[in-house]
Amino acid sequence: MLVTGGAGYIGAHTAKALHEQGYFPVVFDDLSLGFREAARWGAFVQGDIRDTRALAEVIEAHAVKTVVHFAGLIEVGRSVARPDLFWDINVAGTISLLAAMRGRGADRLVFSSSAAVYGQGGRGPLDPIPETAPKAPASPYGDTKLACEWMIQAECRAYGLSAVALRYFNAAGADPSGEIGEAHEPETHLIPLAIAAGLGRGRPLTIFGDDFDTPDGTCLRDYIHVSDLAEAHIAALKVELPPGAFEAVNVGAGQGRSVREVVAAVSRALDRPAPHVIGARRPGDPPSLVADPSHARSLLGWSAKRSSLDQIVADALRWETKPTYGAGLRAGLAGHSPRTPA
Repeated sequence: MLVTGGAGYIGAHTAKALHEQGYFPVVFDDLSLGFREAARWGAFVQGDIRDTRALAEVIEAHAVKTVVHFAGLIEVGRSVARPDLFWDINVAGTISLLAAMRGRGADRLVFSSSAAVYGQGGRGPLDPIPETAPKAPASPYGDTKLACEWMIQAECRAYGLSAVALRYFNAAGADPSGEIGEAHEPETHLIPLAIAAGLGRGRPLTIFGDDFDTPDGTCLRDYIHVSDLAEAHIAALKVELPPGAFEAVNVGAGQGRSVREVVAAVSRALDRPAPHVIGARRPGDPPSLVADPSHARSLLGWSAKRSSLDQIVADALRWETKPTYGAGLRAGLAGHSPRTPA
């Protein structure tokens, strides 16, 4: 298995899950945002997803048959400021990968897509979102994910590739062992920021807006445990699909939890308040993104098993308070200066 972006958060958890199920992951990552310490399973190759020749060499050298494609930029706010960079890395990088796979025996792709393709989506402001919901991304990040899906689907029709695009909702938590977890620099995700605020490691958490049309005024999101998400990738690799088939599948728990509920869960886990302040809304943030995960159950035989909010927070807290911080990932962040891809 080629795992692009496999030194990142979700990629590393998926590589670990693949290894535990008897597969051999070959991680391809430029380490601009990922960490070499996280790529512990299988083989590691450092490279840029836009380097088609390097990808082709890896595919041929390791006789790769299937690809799990995580490599890309993910920050919604940053995509608003730098759409050019997101289109270059996410879209041009995916085109490069497809070119490298073509004619080399790699005929199954699982793509890391996003619920951001929907924008608000759903049948109403707070309704769960099915895969058939209108696609109206609210950010350049969402635009790039939808463009990649279109490109992959066209590649399937033209060249006989089969592919599954997994539309993630909000990945969260850490491996239950505490061995690997979430480590971004800078950190932008809610749960680790809330934990850091509660532990006194940073400033109070900023809640971006409390005037949304939701029950408590803060955004609703569908939090999916990263280990559940890793299992969804394996299910997508195993599902029987004919050549040329493309499937888009929501991956979520099917339950929306507000930002205030997350803060409360972190406070319970810490047995102390997680300090927070209210800030302005961020550009591109919809009030609610909650999955209808029924297609994942029917097609992949997959459903979330570990994605209660309290379980997600407990596993994230175990990672954040482990003395070694997962062999130094979080501890080493102070000296890590991620390189912005260019």
